[in-house]
Amino acid sequence: MKQYRTLDDLPDDLRGKVALVRVDLNLPMIEGRASDVTRVEASAPTILELADAGAKVLLLAHFGRPKGARSSVMSTSIVQGDVERVLGREIMFIPEVMGPVVEQSIGILRDGDIGLLDNVRFWPGEEANDPLFAQGMAAHGDIYVNDAFSAAHRAHASTEGLAHLLPAYAGRAMEKELRALDAALGSPEPPVAAVVGGAKVSSKLAVLENLVGQVQHLIIGGGMANTFLAARGVNVGKSLCEHDLASTANAILDAADHAGCTVHLPYDVVVAKEFAANPPSLRTCNVHEVAPDEMILDVGPAAVESLADVLKTCRTLVWNGPLGAFETAPFDTATVALARTAAALTQDGSLISVAGGGDTVAALNHAGVAEQFSYVSTAGGAFLEWMEGRELPGVKALAQDRAA
Repeated sequence: MKQYRTLDDLPDDLRGKVALVRVDLNLPMIEGRASDVTRVEASAPTILELADAGAKVLLLAHFGRPKGARSSVMSTSIVQGDVERVLGREIMFIPEVMGPVVEQSIGILRDGDIGLLDNVRFWPGEEANDPLFAQGMAAHGDIYVNDAFSAAHRAHASTEGLAHLLPAYAGRAMEKELRALDAALGSPEPPVAAVVGGAKVSSKLAVLENLVGQVQHLIIGGGMANTFLAARGVNVGKSLCEHDLASTANAILDAADHAGCTVHLPYDVVVAKEFAANPPSLRTCNVHEVAPDEMILDVGPAAVESLADVLKTCRTLVWNGPLGAFETAPFDTATVALARTAAALTQDGSLISVAGGGDTVAALNHAGVAEQFSYVSTAGGAFLEWMEGRELPGVKALAQDRAA
């Protein structure tokens, strides 16, 4: 694992210092209030630790996609109340990210106080990673802390540029995420299994191409499994399938063979003639028995039992995507069953399990096991790019600062 400065490398007393802290406050909203504050809760330990050490903490975040222009409905002031509730402290809203207003606000803040700057994406220089814009923000800080892994795949001024201008540190949430990801694919304990599900192969092509060289077992589910089955000559009926990617699927299977990676596709499946809850046409069959008017909507029980046995032989698991159309019963059965097996193995201490991605988090919460995995990442795009084997700009910048 690369070396990064963490909060452990800071002095115990930060009085008189200003900490610029990049956090993720892009929260889902319902009637003016956040419906999920998980991201705030993740960064709360970092914010409070810095404040308790006496730093004046200035929070940098984006909210929505204002495309470089101010918008009252995308101001971070909208989530100020939610942040205060999670932190249990009052915070000052500052309607700028640099300049005289920020400087005056810093003068008003006492050591240990917290300020919330406005949406960094109101300024075109943020997404352009404009050096002058980054310098303008850096002029107000003594240290920079990145605690927003979910935005680390963006080379923006607040996620990448600032790390080159101030002493840079990984916050507690960032540190926890990096350690979990390193344990899953950076330097994992073998054998390693990966579960990759979802609708389309095209959306996770780079993920699959990277994983076949990284893991010993690749379990493919969801609609993308149909594309691989069709590539092997299986008639998948009316199932969701990217027939035009047959050659790509076969190339991935060939690459897996050369790398010594076993690809697991379902050999029994749950099918129906319509996609609806508990349809009358519901049945389980061998993959070679799917009728022309049927669609595959979940992995079958025999295959799930076999996959559970695979996980029992593994020491590390990385999971992204459901095995079936889990939002609609009973097509959640396979995902729930395998997730519970993984959770039980994790709790027994025999498996390190790391999962991520929007649908994955929802599926694990649905199965009631999210808290029982070793780590569940709420970072969508960043987690996916990490699974693709890409170097994330916001993470790389922290490592570069450490090397410097």
